[in-house]
Amino acid sequence: MRRSRGPGMNEVARAAGVSQKTVSRVVNGEPYVSAEVRDRVLRVIRELDYRPNNAARALIRGTYHRIGVVSLGSALSGPASVLMALEQATRRTGYSFALASTLENPGGYAAAVESLLEQGVDGIVLSDPIDDGAPSSLTADVPVVSLDVVGKEGVAAARAGTEYLLSLGHRTVWHIPGPQNWWSARDRLRGWREALAAAGAPEPPLPDAGDWSPAAGHAAGLWLSRTPGVTAVFAANDEMAIGALRAFSEADLSVPGDISVVGFDDIPAAAYLAPPLTTVRQDFQALAERALDVLLARIEGRARPDGLADLPVHLSVRQSTAPPT
Repeated sequence: MRRSRGPGMNEVARAAGVSQKTVSRVVNGEPYVSAEVRDRVLRVIRELDYRPNNAARALIRGTYHRIGVVSLGSALSGPASVLMALEQATRRTGYSFALASTLENPGGYAAAVESLLEQGVDGIVLSDPIDDGAPSSLTADVPVVSLDVVGKEGVAAARAGTEYLLSLGHRTVWHIPGPQNWWSARDRLRGWREALAAAGAPEPPLPDAGDWSPAAGHAAGLWLSRTPGVTAVFAANDEMAIGALRAFSEADLSVPGDISVVGFDDIPAAAYLAPPLTTVRQDFQALAERALDVLLARIEGRARPDGLADLPVHLSVRQSTAPPT
């Protein structure tokens, strides 16, 4: 029979109305805890039959030497590439790597963070934050860094893709947005808008936000094919761009003869489409290394790295883009 897991330190902390660190100080006999708080925590420990494990005892000693990463568990190319880059960068620092997926923690970000804290980590990276679980308001007794805070290159990459289409002579650029509860989708929407505003180009209406899938891009592409004046489209990811290419073909619109298309992520298949897809991408490895630099500085009590330069943005120009006819 499988033994049910006993109460964790988070449950003790909540029941006692204190932080996890305070519970750990009581468990380890550390100072700086009042007699009243210590008695209250010990009473809750007895009531809940809490048995501190090695991870609990190590919480305030900084001995885990482990970095936790919260992921959505998405199979999409962008999030998967970020996750791989984070794991590689973490292991190069000499820290071990612990992963918690929100797919395995129905409580969202908060539950995934709690899972990592119970495993024992020195710091946490949010690899692909969304609004579900409000990552910006998460609290933990270890440093937490979000990739969308340490690097805004998603905005810059979206600007680059949009600016390239404008440089070809298109009057404006239409956008297929990603799901707006994803921070990265909002960054790409912002970059598109900034590029149009800087060029004095009109901002056209948006189709319904997609879910990153080719099916969503196909639906947006059908809507755009029925919309007069569309000559250039920037999609928030390559999968939706692929769906749009199919929709334009079904509507007897040629790419790039009638409509130019730019994607985002530069997935391996992008170069082998018909036509090959022009697309932009971020340097995921550099982004992962920056996030860990910031996180380790907090863990080790060092000053945050100064002078963080803009990370490189790559534009791969292929045959899905051309000047308007």
